[in-house]
Amino acid sequence: MGWFKQFWLGKAVALTAAMLLASGVLTSSARSQEKGPLVFAAASLKNALDEINEQWQKETGKKAVISYAGSSALAKQIEQRAPAQMFISADIDWMDYLAQKNLIKPETRSNLLGNRIVLIAPKDQSKTIEIKPGFDLAGFLGDGRLAMANVTSVPAGKYGKAALEKLDVWASVSDKVAQAENVRAALLLVSRGEAAAGIVYQTDAAADPNVKIVGVFPEDTHPPIIYPVALTAEASHPDAAAFLDYLKSARAKSLFEAQGFIVLGSGQS
Repeated sequence: MGWFKQFWLGKAVALTAAMLLASGVLTSSARSQEKGPLVFAAASLKNALDEINEQWQKETGKKAVISYAGSSALAKQIEQRAPAQMFISADIDWMDYLAQKNLIKPETRSNLLGNRIVLIAPKDQSKTIEIKPGFDLAGFLGDGRLAMANVTSVPAGKYGKAALEKLDVWASVSDKVAQAENVRAALLLVSRGEAAAGIVYQTDAAADPNVKIVGVFPEDTHPPIIYPVALTAEASHPDAAAFLDYLKSARAKSLFEAQGFIVLGSGQS
């Protein structure tokens, strides 16, 4: 009978393990529902979205989980099935990229915000420069570097390169460019004095007291800067749509504008 007892003991252990595993899965699932919706957002949105998220929590008791990075990196993560419920890109291209792969819910897509790109320098920089065709950016930099987000994939870098090419300046400074993984990383290089100048969004410049704007790029030198937003195709969190609606509300509009963003469309209460 020893083998019989051993058999049923093994069955009991296996059953217990299965029950514990199931319990763990359920607990994990429950915990994921307890957390707020996971939002993937362009790095330049950090200050504004953090404030809006905090305000949403005060009003509703709910809070989103926001992950910031370059739009290109976030889009690629969503393509690899990262569990994001919402994507806010700093340009149209990366939202289109996901749309073409059926990875967003098209009916939830809209253009949320606009922005400007500016030339910044450390706050103690005394020189000024007029941004116009053929302006001497190389001379302004001297032996220093020009900080930019990655010019081939990150929106801020792409806008900046397009503007410099339009102004016939890119060729004179391309070998001085220090490329960063996102626009906030480029901002930090200038803020720390590790780059003589940088190209970032005007909202980034406003968020860092250690830099100052020394020039604003004319809007006709680069494609329109638009931040589209959409729920991902896999979005299932019960609060994802509610947070998206809140981003379009009058309350969120005032917080976006306070950070220097241009709100597209009309905010609703």
